[in-house]
Amino acid sequence: MHFDDRLATVLRLRAAGERAAKTQFRQLLDLLGERPQAGDPALKAAAYLRLIALAEVIPVPERAAIVGENGWRFRNPELVRWFGEAHPAIAGAALYRAQLTGAEWAELIPRLPIRARGFLRHRRDLPDAAVRVLDRLGVSDRALPMPASPARAPRAATDDEVGIDPDPIEPLVLRPALEEIAPPVEKVIPSVADVTETDAEVETATEDARSPERSSKTSPPTGQAAGKSEDIRALVERIETFRKARSASQSDEAPTLPMAGLDEASHRKPLAAFSFGTGSEGRIDWAEPEIAPMVIGIDLAQHREADRLGEDFAAAFANRQPVRGVAVSLRGAEAIEGDWIVDAAPRFTRGEGRFFGYVGRFRRAVEPVDDRAQRGADRLRQLLHELRTPVNAMQGYAEVIQQQVFGPTPHEYRALAASIAGDSARILAGFDELDRLARLETGALDLDAGESDFVAIVRGQIAQLQTVLGPRVARFEARIADRAAPLALAQHEAEMLGWRILATLAGATGAGETVPLSLSLADEQVALRIQLPAQLAGAEDVFASDIRSAGSTLSSGIFGAGFSLRLARAEARAAGGELSREDNMLVLSLPLLTGAEALPSPADAPDRAAG
Repeated sequence: MHFDDRLATVLRLRAAGERAAKTQFRQLLDLLGERPQAGDPALKAAAYLRLIALAEVIPVPERAAIVGENGWRFRNPELVRWFGEAHPAIAGAALYRAQLTGAEWAELIPRLPIRARGFLRHRRDLPDAAVRVLDRLGVSDRALPMPASPARAPRAATDDEVGIDPDPIEPLVLRPALEEIAPPVEKVIPSVADVTETDAEVETATEDARSPERSSKTSPPTGQAAGKSEDIRALVERIETFRKARSASQSDEAPTLPMAGLDEASHRKPLAAFSFGTGSEGRIDWAEPEIAPMVIGIDLAQHREADRLGEDFAAAFANRQPVRGVAVSLRGAEAIEGDWIVDAAPRFTRGEGRFFGYVGRFRRAVEPVDDRAQRGADRLRQLLHELRTPVNAMQGYAEVIQQQVFGPTPHEYRALAASIAGDSARILAGFDELDRLARLETGALDLDAGESDFVAIVRGQIAQLQTVLGPRVARFEARIADRAAPLALAQHEAEMLGWRILATLAGATGAGETVPLSLSLADEQVALRIQLPAQLAGAEDVFASDIRSAGSTLSSGIFGAGFSLRLARAEARAAGGELSREDNMLVLSLPLLTGAEALPSPADAPDRAAG
């Protein structure tokens, strides 16, 4: 079996300098640019986060040049959409390089920003499906309208006369893949502060100024160069004309985009069921008004060769029998697409008893239960089973050496073998905890039922732990209820739950620290409240697997304090309770065992005849 770990290998490396950052940027683009495949979503998310981090090191022009290179594949729609929201120079280079199928373009283009859609109008190699979507969206080359008086229109400004800074203005013209980004021109446009310009207007004016061919089509040629003041005045007039035309809602010169309101359209409520009726031929001829246009005309009596879901209904229809819970698959509008369950009954005329169709009801088929968590737990248990085999073998051989089963062994080897046997035992104990957690969280394991007194268990365990905390001048300051707290748990299950919580917190208690603890009974529940030690109180999530307590004679397990508390929470939930954090307190709540009151015995009842 081969594993593709290239992305993980690249992410393990750290870019120490700008050169290394550029190299890693190219590597991530090459790996993410491939068509989407099955993989770890967390690893892909980490790759995108690394691209964001590298963007802070690599300047925008260099990133745009890297994206525009031809040495890497660019067939991932997710990466195209991600670059579409980046800096205009980078977005233009990415959309110039992207090579997607027509279906991928058709799905991606409506989700791109409007600016990015404008970049695509300059490509001549897009599939027909992409061009049709662009046409429906109304994306076309944008330009300012001509002023009201054509006689005053100046000639088009050239790049030598008008300087444009590309940083604050988003370019609308795509650059070739390997073309370097041109530095800003030193000359600048004279100030026109009296004109209020939006970003879109400045973009359009910039594109028009950069395109002499387009200006030559919209303005009459002149024999002599117009003065600079005339150029500025004409440009201001064109911007003002465009602004007024766009602000007029009823003007024909500024129509709205054909699909501009699709994002705000209200979503149809999912259809769960509907009533229907068929004719004598088996075609639906009546349905509820809101669903009728979608289903009328569907033939339910037709045998389907490719879809066996409808054959049961067709057989019942041929025999004029009632239909109960028959699965039928409908094809058509999105609201009715999918699998349905049909309940229907035949109809007959009163006088003649002539069959004239079915009447019934469609209801959505119940979706299968999502068992991903169960499958994940099963995979974990299989993995643990495979890991136990070599660990058991190592433990067995170590015990053979330590016990000198096959003959005398030097004491040094026996000491090493004893250490290996002890480590193997701890590893196997960790495997058992992992297996227990996986089975508890998926509901595959139930705690043993029985009866136990949780007050007595906690009181005894605290007395044991006080002897361990005493040398460190630490202790539990306990306030425990006087009466019993019966639980519907076996004695060993309740002891394991209590010890797991108390020993974990005791192991995290620092020298000289006092941990308040209270055990109370109320509302048919027993509540154990323990203040978190300072070492755990600062953690954001005490149930996280990376939370570990400092070295102590009390071990919380090989996976740390966070894992032990998570396992205790799973055990509490399996017992019908909960283990949660409230501020700096850890609260365990468990339901009490409530015995049913005994009914009076007939032997104890008064003798009614005698009374």
